[in-house]
Amino acid sequence: MSDIISYYNTFDEWGRLEREPVEFQVNWHYIKKYLPSTGHILDNGAGPGKYSMALAADGYSVTLTDLTPKLVKIAEDKAQELHLAGQFEGFHVADARDLTMLEDEQFDSALMLGPMYHLQEENDRIKAVRELYRITKQDGLVFVAFMPRIRHILTSLLFPDNWRPNDNLDSITKFSQTGCFDHANKGRFTGAYYFEIADINPFMEAHGFETLELIGSNAGAILSKENWNYWHEKGEEEVQKLIELIKEKASDPSILGISSHLLYIGRKRLG
Repeated sequence: MSDIISYYNTFDEWGRLEREPVEFQVNWHYIKKYLPSTGHILDNGAGPGKYSMALAADGYSVTLTDLTPKLVKIAEDKAQELHLAGQFEGFHVADARDLTMLEDEQFDSALMLGPMYHLQEENDRIKAVRELYRITKQDGLVFVAFMPRIRHILTSLLFPDNWRPNDNLDSITKFSQTGCFDHANKGRFTGAYYFEIADINPFMEAHGFETLELIGSNAGAILSKENWNYWHEKGEEEVQKLIELIKEKASDPSILGISSHLLYIGRKRLG
């Protein structure tokens, strides 16, 4: 966990979502599609609170947790800056595997858009999902982010020098079998776990959730900077049409493997 804290102490996660707005827009579209119009929402592993601020601005009551103290402080400051502090029930430094400061069935819905790909051990992933189940009300909605293994295999093949040690086929084959990746370049993305797409729904269902949808948060990740420049040069109206197309196709199962992130949407089943 110390490696994760160190990484996010220096990485601009708020800026990442600003630089990759399609991921946020697609996720937000599907979150709003399913969320009831009111309620108390947990943003678990929230980072600096990009989604929390959007939820608060829409009138939801929000509680924010994250492992990294610096990011929790940034989120608190953002809430003040945006005049949204009154919508927040609390800001907590917390590990997604242990949310003991939160009560059973405290939340109408919950987001967990980061922790699952930082937990390389299966037992840790199970702990995090069980905590999510515990704090969510019966029939409450959950939104959980995953990273697909096949996408990282393809990215490693395309840009091997950028994803060492996946710069040779032996390492890529090993990754394909384990899903665990530890970047060889110091200061790059922390140790991560990438799911087989076919395993995501069964994993969540085994721990008490009914699957509603699994979507590709950012199939636009396949587009290069030059590709995006082409569409931007055609004007913002054309870019918005492109983003709407990506939103529409996000729920197409055939697109899941090329999206950099996936969003699982489920409902807590009756115990």
